[in-house]
Amino acid sequence: MVSDNLYTQLIEQVNNTVATSKRRPVSVYRLQFNKSFTFRDAIKLIPYLEELGITDCYTSPYLKATAGSTHGYDITDHNALNPELGSEQDYHEFIRKLQERKMGHILDFVPNHMGIFENPKWQDVLENGPSSPYAKFFDIDWEPVKAELHQKVLLPILEDLYGKVLDEGHISLYFGQAFFIIKYRDHELPIGPKTAVMILESCIDKLKGILPETHPDYLELQSVITACKNLPDKNETEPERVSERRREKDIIKRRLNALYLRNTTIKANIDDTIKNFNGIAGDSASHSQLHELLEKQAYRLCYWRVAAEEINYRRFFDVNELVALRMEDPLVFQESHRLILQLLRDGLLTGIRIDHVDGLFDPYDYLWQLQKAHWLALALDTAKHNIKASRIDPTILKEQLQLMFENKTKREHNNSEYRPIYLIVEKILGDKENLRETWPVEGTTGYDFMTGLNQLFVEKKRQRALLNIYRGFTGSNSNFEDVMYQCKNLVMRTSMSAEINLLAHSLDKVSERSWQYRDFTLNSLRDAIREVIACFPVYRTYINAYRESIDKRDRAIINSSVSQAKRRNPAVSSAIFEFIRDTLLLQFPTGMSEDGRNEQRLFVMRFQQCTGPVMAKGVEDTAFYIYNPLVSLCEVGGNPRKFGNSAGDFHRQNMQRQKAKPYSFMTTSTHDSKRSEDVRARINVLSEKPDEWKTALKQWRRLNKNKKVTANNELVPDNNEEYLLYQTLLGTYPVEKMDKAEADVYCKRIQNYMLKAIREAKVHTSWISPDTSYEDGVNKFVTSILKSSFSNTFLNDFMTFNNKIAVYGIYNSLSQLILKLFSPGVPDIYQGNELWAYNLTDPDNRRPVDFSKPISLLKRLNKTSFQNRNISSVVRKLADTSQDGRIKLYLTWKSLTYRKNNDPLFTEGTYIPLRVAGVRQSHVCAFAWQNGEKRLIVIVPRLVTVLATSATLSLKGAGVWGNTRIALPKKYSGQNYRDIFTNEIITIPEIGKAALKPAEVFKILPIAVLESVSE
Repeated sequence: MVSDNLYTQLIEQVNNTVATSKRRPVSVYRLQFNKSFTFRDAIKLIPYLEELGITDCYTSPYLKATAGSTHGYDITDHNALNPELGSEQDYHEFIRKLQERKMGHILDFVPNHMGIFENPKWQDVLENGPSSPYAKFFDIDWEPVKAELHQKVLLPILEDLYGKVLDEGHISLYFGQAFFIIKYRDHELPIGPKTAVMILESCIDKLKGILPETHPDYLELQSVITACKNLPDKNETEPERVSERRREKDIIKRRLNALYLRNTTIKANIDDTIKNFNGIAGDSASHSQLHELLEKQAYRLCYWRVAAEEINYRRFFDVNELVALRMEDPLVFQESHRLILQLLRDGLLTGIRIDHVDGLFDPYDYLWQLQKAHWLALALDTAKHNIKASRIDPTILKEQLQLMFENKTKREHNNSEYRPIYLIVEKILGDKENLRETWPVEGTTGYDFMTGLNQLFVEKKRQRALLNIYRGFTGSNSNFEDVMYQCKNLVMRTSMSAEINLLAHSLDKVSERSWQYRDFTLNSLRDAIREVIACFPVYRTYINAYRESIDKRDRAIINSSVSQAKRRNPAVSSAIFEFIRDTLLLQFPTGMSEDGRNEQRLFVMRFQQCTGPVMAKGVEDTAFYIYNPLVSLCEVGGNPRKFGNSAGDFHRQNMQRQKAKPYSFMTTSTHDSKRSEDVRARINVLSEKPDEWKTALKQWRRLNKNKKVTANNELVPDNNEEYLLYQTLLGTYPVEKMDKAEADVYCKRIQNYMLKAIREAKVHTSWISPDTSYEDGVNKFVTSILKSSFSNTFLNDFMTFNNKIAVYGIYNSLSQLILKLFSPGVPDIYQGNELWAYNLTDPDNRRPVDFSKPISLLKRLNKTSFQNRNISSVVRKLADTSQDGRIKLYLTWKSLTYRKNNDPLFTEGTYIPLRVAGVRQSHVCAFAWQNGEKRLIVIVPRLVTVLATSATLSLKGAGVWGNTRIALPKKYSGQNYRDIFTNEIITIPEIGKAALKPAEVFKILPIAVLESVSE
């Protein structure tokens, strides 16, 4: 019997290790790896990132992915590095260089799905079906409704109808990689070894009379055929039979390959048989053998369009090439995390960002399993060095430590000692939704911060005017709630109908278990499920149906969604909606058996995995391209129904973050943003100038009317798309004059964006069914309005208006930058955004970054700042030439460096919102940090179009600010403060109330960050 005291000592040692070793970043910089930006490229950037003030390098996934992957999310092996990014030596050198400079490293990890191409585990499933050891690794429905898919995987990779592709000879049988394979375009698919009998028996028949039946190789071929016949079937799942199949099939492959290589007669015979199987292109009858062979496989080839209705594996959203994992299975978890846990254990990783956490079966359980796995590793490592503990049976020791971990964390969810990993989750929070406090994470990737901050620069008072302008221009009276509802329904009826069908059949089984509900038809259940999901206000709920625990927030979400679905469908019996509500809330019907209850529990868990993808595809990827009054609000996690925040709202969000998740990320641009921070900053200006915007639109519509073309008897683009285009141009059009080559590149970027936008909107064209004539019309329109010529009066008029918007956009950009860099949380800089970055949605925002420019500029800024004692004159010049981006780089550098050097002020200090009074009080956002005698005051302007008087960054003078003042705590009186950007000293008098006047603090820059200085 092992004493409890020993375990207590061990746990204390482990928790001491966690407390001293767990690293929390001060700031992060996101890098996007791909074959054009490798570990070696990242190594070269490390000195620059350190000089910029970054403390932690945060990267896209770099585990082995599909060849040529541009993002790394299509992982094919969780336990290997991506060779396209460099060697293991390159990787370790990258980590070593970071560690040399005491910088941390946070990796984007993908637990929800894998890429299907070049994936050995997926290939094994295709070859062996349910008998594959990975059959339960992937989230596959082996018993789908369609009988023809029984024990098969639907494989939607064909470019056209199966019969047409087969008859045209695009699907072929080959002998390669030591066995038979099927080739289609660039895809190579395995042949089940038992089905090879069909090919080999045809071979043996043709060998008669060519090779003596007593020849050893003839007999060997017969023996191989017999061995194939005797293999356990692909549907066998008993462990002994599965092991036998795997062992024997590998032997069969080696034997057949040896025969093929050593006997030219057999080789020629096999090749000839293959040729006969492949048939003749255009001769349908000649492909009958190949079709029969394909029908025997553990997969069913089909046209990619079929996936929307019949696919039987869970995907990442509606992407057929990304298959979901059953991460809730302990074996899948263990296999998928071997490398990542080792990197953590070795100290090569200091944090992890979890991608698409809402896709997991039970996010809460997954996150705790991850923390527990690392904590146990630390505990067992500690035990090795403890003499008493090292003598305990390792299995008993592990079981006891695990039990103690689980008991402790059930009682104390927020105990940081049992959360050794710095974990951040990609979680899109709905309006007024908070991250679940029981999750063992430091926070989110920061979309919630981004949307709240963006709203601060939208003029709430102009909402009605802007909506009227939009409706007048487009003729649309739709509100966003209706658009969202319609788009979610559209997605569920088209690209995600298979997922809804699966839910409907699952719920139908549940209804059949009870006499109370058996009269509900399959179609009525399917329709009702769609309606409830279409009314969901958030991405998902987090009910653990197997623990039968329901958070009051989840209960409220389900009740609200069902009630709204009822209101929208008065002709549908309310009983069916009440049945869905009761099912989701785990109200089991009278007399339901335990099997029936388990079916209901599984439905609840599957339902929760489905609502998130519908929200993402229906709202982010559809509604956000249709509802365009102010497109800067149509951002990931955004809510276009909400129009503008007050400074008070912003402060409340900051204080809530500091209290609940002080190490959560704060981002303003990401690889998934619909628009970069600087694009949104420009577009937000329109909310302040609705009259000028209305006049410009009227003029541009008149000037460009004749540039529209006709497609399908309608003018292209439509009014809504034209409205979107003008906002897009205002957000991205360069102020500096472009040469022809630059103008052509810009035009192509806008064409590509508009093509994506109209396909995502799914109004006139779509990814599934593209209307090329319509798309060509939009392309032509973009080309004609952007063509620089004497006759194109639109472009000249547009540039005049754009130049004004761009200046105001710079004010917005710099203010939001400073607020991000000094708010509670961890500031996140997306690659290249330390300079002006006018990027649109991917792939535009994932273009290669020319890092030589910011590196060179920072070196010069550093040198100039060091050599020039009158730093205020340097800053004034940067402000006067703000279009070149140096001012943004300078402020980023100074702010990050200050934050890194004064970390205790932000981690231990108090965040203090500052009250603003006077005629321009709504145009200032100000707050302070205080930690003992150390103080910092942050002041930025907002909604500046009524304040700015010139094209240079200047908001100085009483004429601009009048009597506006920022009230300070009384104890701030009689102190000196230094502006960290200009070195200017500002003294707060001892006499009277402590206050600062924007007219005085904005003498050089339209922002101020003031640190207290001693006498």
